[in-house]
Amino acid sequence: MKIAVDEVKCCGAGQCVMVAPEVFDQRDEDGVVILLEAEPPAELHTAVQEAASVCPAAAIELDRTG
Repeated sequence: MKIAVDEVKCCGAGQCVMVAPEVFDQRDEDGVVILLEAEPPAELHTAVQEAASVCPAAAIELDRTG
């Protein structure tokens, strides 16, 4: 799985960080998402999928083929 984030779409809600803190963080100055792990290990895939689904701005894109 490969992850891409769209910083322009991100509204800084922080849902991704709460669900998958090993993969996502937020910038201190504006709360915009920071991608820590673009290709997380398999054991984090479920959390990453949940983070993408709860993102209110749909700023997280998943490529499950990679």
